[in-house]
Amino acid sequence: MPNNSESGHAANVANFNNLITFVTGYGEAYNPSNSSIQFRTMQETSVAANGAIDAVNAAVSVSNAAVSAREIAFAPLSKLVTRVMNFLKASGVPPQVYDQVNTVARKVKGIRASALIKPEIPAEGEAPADEPRQISASQMGYDSRVANFGKLIKLLADIAEYNPNENDLKTESLGVLNDGLKAKNNAVITAEVSLSNARIARNNILYAEPAGLCDVALLVKNYVKALFGVTSPQYKQISNMKFKKY
Repeated sequence: MPNNSESGHAANVANFNNLITFVTGYGEAYNPSNSSIQFRTMQETSVAANGAIDAVNAAVSVSNAAVSAREIAFAPLSKLVTRVMNFLKASGVPPQVYDQVNTVARKVKGIRASALIKPEIPAEGEAPADEPRQISASQMGYDSRVANFGKLIKLLADIAEYNPNENDLKTESLGVLNDGLKAKNNAVITAEVSLSNARIARNNILYAEPAGLCDVALLVKNYVKALFGVTSPQYKQISNMKFKKY
C-alpha cells in the first residue's frame, strides 16, 4: 500500500475521535445492536489507532535519524578513496596493479569508467538513430559502496608498496572505517524494517475489512442516518466527516 501522506492516516484517526465525541452526545438514543459500532468497541478502536499512529511517528523519527547518520558517515568516503589512490600511485606500483585497484575505487566513488556515448546527430531529413545501450551509471547504492570498499581494502592489503605513514590511510584504519559504514547502513535497514512493520500494523487497524477504523466509521454514519434520519441535525453533524482508505 503506497504511503501517500502520513497526515492522511492521522486525519482519519482524528475524525474517528470526533465521531466518537458526537455519538457519545446522543446518549442512550445511540444503542446499536452491531457490537463493532458500540461505544466500548469504538473506544478500543480509537486507542489502538492512536497507538498505531504514534508507533509509526516514532519509527519515522528513528529511520530519519539513521538515514542522516549514514549520509554523514559516507560523505567523506569518495575524497578518502581519492587520497588512497593518489598514495598508491605515488608508491610506484606497476600501472597494471594501479589500474586493477582503480577499477574498484571507481565503483566506490561511483565514477563511470568510460564517458557516456552520445547519439549521433542525424543529417537533415534522416530519422534519429536509436540511442546506444550503455552500462548503468554507477554503483552508488550504500550496499554496493560498502562491498566495493571492502574489496578495495583487501586489494591494498596485498600490495607491499602500499604502506602509508598516514594513519587514516592504513589498511587497518580503512577496515575500521568500513565496519563503521556497515553498521550505519545496517542501522538504516533495521529502521526501515521497523517502520514498514509499524505501517503494516497501522494499516490493518485503520483499513482492514470489515473491522478497520474506516469501515467502522461508515457503519456508524449509516446507523446515525437510520436512527435520526438523513435530514436530522444529528446526521448533519457527522455526514461530512471524511474517512479515506490509503
